[in-house]
Amino acid sequence: MSSTTSILSIDDSIDHRCPNPNQTLNNRVDNKFDCPVCHFLSQRQFQVSGYWVRQCEACGHQFAELRDRNSHISRCYSDDYFSGGGAGYADYLGEQRLLVGRGRWYARRVSRFCGPGAVLDIGAAAGFTLAGFRETGWTTQGIEPNTTMAQHARQRLGLLVEHATLETWEANSTFDLVLMLQVLPHFLDPAGALCKAAKLVRPGGHLLIETWDRESWTARLFGRHWHEYSPPSVLHWFSRPSVIRLARAAGFEPLMSGLPSKWIGAAHAKSVLRHKAQSSIFNRLALIVARLTPDRLSVPYLGDDLFWALFRKV
Repeated sequence: MSSTTSILSIDDSIDHRCPNPNQTLNNRVDNKFDCPVCHFLSQRQFQVSGYWVRQCEACGHQFAELRDRNSHISRCYSDDYFSGGGAGYADYLGEQRLLVGRGRWYARRVSRFCGPGAVLDIGAAAGFTLAGFRETGWTTQGIEPNTTMAQHARQRLGLLVEHATLETWEANSTFDLVLMLQVLPHFLDPAGALCKAAKLVRPGGHLLIETWDRESWTARLFGRHWHEYSPPSVLHWFSRPSVIRLARAAGFEPLMSGLPSKWIGAAHAKSVLRHKAQSSIFNRLALIVARLTPDRLSVPYLGDDLFWALFRKV
């Protein structure tokens, strides 16, 4: 499934301006669990895996009540995240063909607005998406907090992927395009992350975001049993309007958005469904159907809850 639409104007009545540069990305969310997007009050909604999902009373943003933020990245994104199944991947490296194809697909999508130039992938993992961009003529660079994945990208694919987090990484140049594909919900401070990303995009350059939509029909159907409610690896649940507001506050204007052409390995699909099987009858039924598909095959993702959006830095 894929589609493309121009992004319509979104109400910007909530103030999402970038924080004071003297504040770090990690210390802006206080222990009172105010909204990390607009800093208004929030209320507990329901629990998932022992974590409360909270919702902002002003902007509606949902986020996980995470009390222990120390070493969050190293705990959640160890090697087990990429090979242990559950909320992560059963075999991330086995997804290479699909993810390289995703890179080529996005390179074609953005070509209407920006030709091959310098691209940075934030959360590059093993570099597969970057490899797809490289095949279409882009000069590639990435950052990845998992040492093993960054090493794979360098040694096996010959890509420049540094072991670093966005919060601590210091770049020596700016980029024509910055990718944030399925990484925004993992940041403790998504507003600060977008402001940091804005500093990495040259004037007139572009930002490409792919993330999940909690206001989609798929998310509404599954409710609290939606597969993306997977704290503590996933910390935020956005809507399309909230992503656009945050990007605008960081200095970007929206250009277009759509649903990606996404394929998923059958083994990965089964792993996710097993992880969520006990949460609802829908997930159990989906797992029964998925078990009929051999692990080596890939299947199209038919949900409407994953979307992408392209922005230009103003």
